[in-house]
Amino acid sequence: MKVSDILRVKGSTLFTVTPDETLLVAVNTMAEKDIGSLVVMEHGELVGMLTFREVIQAIVANGGSVGSTLVRKAMDGNSVTCTSETELDEIRRIMLERHTRYMPVMDQRMLMGVISFYDVAKAVVESQNFENKMLKAYIRDWPEEDTSGSN
Repeated sequence: MKVSDILRVKGSTLFTVTPDETLLVAVNTMAEKDIGSLVVMEHGELVGMLTFREVIQAIVANGGSVGSTLVRKAMDGNSVTCTSETELDEIRRIMLERHTRYMPVMDQRMLMGVISFYDVAKAVVESQNFENKMLKAYIRDWPEEDTSGSN
């Protein structure tokens, strides 16, 4: 299974923010859209990710408020990316290794979407459920052994 399989099911809705937006605007967008991350784009280029983790760290650093902090100051500017062709096993490994919950999907320099740890887990579970159903159907349709002793 590849990242493109997840994006096909998930859809192509993307939410972005610029690095010069205030954190308050970004947090309001995240709350309104019920999302855990925003892709930070500047002049059509990916420059980082803003997740609830960075928001919480910024709030703590500001003594409990977002104040007038800019997204640029709070964002993760070293976000790891993948492509549509990246295999799901590789994504799981990277996300676990880097403690990443959200990963932008880039094809060359174009943002194709964002996949979350939840998206990956859901795809794995659905794939396993499908395999289990196929195995059960195969076993159910298996010819019974003749135990009567006659050939």
